[in-house]
Formats: sequence, C-alpha cells, structure tokens
Amino acid sequence: MGDQRVNGHTVSRLTVHIVWSTKYRFGVLTGDIQRRCRSILIQVCDVEGVQILKGVVSKDHVHMHLEYRPSQSISGLVKKLKGRSSRKLQEEFPSLKKRYWGRHFWAIGFGCWSTGNITDEMVNEYLEHHRTSDNDSDAFILE
Repeated sequence: MGDQRVNGHTVSRLTVHIVWSTKYRFGVLTGDIQRRCRSILIQVCDVEGVQILKGVVSKDHVHMHLEYRPSQSISGLVKKLKGRSSRKLQEEFPSLKKRYWGRHFWAIGFGCWSTGNITDEMVNEYLEHHRTSDNDSDAFILE
C-alpha cells in the first residue's frame, strides 16, 4: 500500500494526465516566464495536496501527470492551475498583458486522460470472477 493515498475513510491512487495550451498557441512560455510558470504550478499543487508525478512546460502548452484526492474534481483542479498561473504571470510579466489584451492567457478547455496501474481487462476479469462466484449467489449484475 506504499504508493496509495490513505485518508480517513478512503484508500486511493487516482492519477491523471492533463494537457492545456496557451491561447492561440503562442509560444510565450520561454525563459523566465517558463520558469515562473513551473514554480506557480508546483505551488498550486502543493496547496491543493496534489502530487506531481511528472510535468513539462513547453513553449506553448503544459503536460502534467498528477495524483489527486478522491474529493477533488479534475475540472476544479485545472481551473485553479490555469487561473492562478494566468493571473500571476500577467501581473509579473507586462509583455504578456500586451499580447493577451483580453486577460485570457490560456486557451479554453483542456485534455485529460486517466492513468493507473490496472487495465479495463483486469477490472472486467475481477467483476466476472465475482459474477460466477459460489460465495455470492445473490449478486446483482449491472449490464
């Protein structure tokens, strides 16, 4: 259970791969802006209790592989990551305010894919085992 997250009433290991890009895919995440963006994202994850498994800040998009709590929503987490980083970067780098005059630094939306240590086949095999088990003849099958 070493790599699982244990809270008061839950045991989990929820991981997700998230990707989002700058508005118009402008390649503005370079140099000091890129370094500052990285540090802001790390700070937000620390505050939210999210573990960064791996991450990359490219010149026009961000990839993050995260482990999060069951009580957190992915959309809420991305909203915090994008919102706080956008506000801070535009405050600290006036050149970004000129390029992004509408104060929208990140493009609308994001991509996310669940990741983990078990496959769909493993879950289905486990459920099939319980379906045919002699120990649970009253099992209700959901299909």
